[in-house]
Amino acid sequence: MVYATADGSALARLRIGMVGGGRNAFIGAVHRFAMRLDDKIALVAGALSSDPENAAASAADLGLAPERSYADYRAMARAEAARPDGIEAVVIVTPNHLHAPIATAFLEAGIDVICDKPLSTTLDEARALVELTAARRRKLLVTLNNTGYAMVRQAREMVASGELGRIVAVHAAYVQDWLTQPIDADGQKQAEWRTDPARAGQSAVLADIGVHAFNLACFVSGQQAETVAADLFTAVPGRRLDDNANVLVRWTGGARGTVLASQTSPGHYNDLSVRIYGEKAGLEWRGAEPEALRFSPFGEDSRTIIRGGHGSGAAARRVSRMPAAHPEGYIEAFANLYRDAAEIIQAHRAGAAIDPALSALVPDVTDGARGVQFVAAAVESNAAGGAWTNARFG
Repeated sequence: MVYATADGSALARLRIGMVGGGRNAFIGAVHRFAMRLDDKIALVAGALSSDPENAAASAADLGLAPERSYADYRAMARAEAARPDGIEAVVIVTPNHLHAPIATAFLEAGIDVICDKPLSTTLDEARALVELTAARRRKLLVTLNNTGYAMVRQAREMVASGELGRIVAVHAAYVQDWLTQPIDADGQKQAEWRTDPARAGQSAVLADIGVHAFNLACFVSGQQAETVAADLFTAVPGRRLDDNANVLVRWTGGARGTVLASQTSPGHYNDLSVRIYGEKAGLEWRGAEPEALRFSPFGEDSRTIIRGGHGSGAAARRVSRMPAAHPEGYIEAFANLYRDAAEIIQAHRAGAAIDPALSALVPDVTDGARGVQFVAAAVESNAAGGAWTNARFG
């Protein structure tokens, strides 16, 4: 299993296994689409379902060898670690409560981890994973995939280069409408587990989409949350966890702002956005129009920078596959994350140096833990009537 690099040399594909993501699971297929796009990854094993029949059928659908289809992730970790051609990394795409135990099993087996968000459902689990990753000298990367958009990386580059000046406000929002009705009570699979405290964790809306908005704000602005004051509420009567969150944030660099999340806002299918304002200029990006970045220097007309256009910079060009006006979107952004993750894991396993600039572009276990800290702080603040609460991880 090899692929050709830009200079014509050949490298082995990163051997990947997957836990979760079997038949009728939405996000597992998305991960597989993304990891195929650059042909740097080979999916060779999986524990695709806890149901043995579904696991076997799902593995057959994907062309996995029957002996490398597992009904138990612990058995998979042991067996793959013992094989000379065993997996080098595992992708975790299960409900939230299983992320930490699965990641722990594979890290202890010497296998690197790519985990869907959130990293865990508790802060203690997140801290333990940070410590275990370091102790085992492995990589644990988190698929906070919106960092892979070309114009998100352009925005990060512009902020870092000082084009906005000192940052004074950072706002992010993720607004949906798919939980406006009580479909979780009716047994809809994706809704039912996401609103179950035993599987989703302390918060539904923040663990599901709020962590994406939070991470996007951190990634673009270069700042972390210092303290938060939160108001979480449930719009649908009888729902077991919150479906809306309004969080005030004081950022470490001195900026103030908000992280908003809602899954009961009719008319919003999947509306993710980030706005960064500095002394000299502002930036706005929306996931619904991912190819465009609105740049507003103070005292001048706003301008729209288009991916692939004359205003796009090196950070955007590196992760652009098509020229301007040839649309790219969600899968390509996800694939950018996987391409960079494969390069990082392969270099690490080979004992080669990893470019710090590349590492900074892929959320890791610490970034994942910061997201868990943000959720925990928001829940604590809400319970205390919106009191300002420490949100810094570490």
